[in-house]
Amino acid sequence: MIIEPGVLVQLAVEAAEGKRAMDITVLNIGGVSVVAEYFVICSSRSPVHARAIADAIEDKLQQHSVGQPRREGFRTAQWVLLDYGSVVIHIFQEEQRRFYNLEHLWGDAQVVKSPLSM
Repeated sequence: MIIEPGVLVQLAVEAAEGKRAMDITVLNIGGVSVVAEYFVICSSRSPVHARAIADAIEDKLQQHSVGQPRREGFRTAQWVLLDYGSVVIHIFQEEQRRFYNLEHLWGDAQVVKSPLSM
């Protein structure tokens, strides 16, 4: 089953919120890049917390028949990346998030409250 990117984002955000991810931001990068349509960016308190957030997102999306993402950074969990094609999810430790500052790097992208309302 193919899920619209906005629905995928909403499910990922719900799963991250369920694991108490911090400072969740959704960027609509579709208008400024061909990399993806959305970035979901959030912070975690520790590597264990980052892995728990990633696992919760993967579990929730699998329940909706979304396939396995490409995963990076799971071992050290300083920056975990889940690539679902049209949606890329970044789970950072706070220090790495400040350092890489994706919100600034993709400053031309629109920050969205809910992609389903667009």
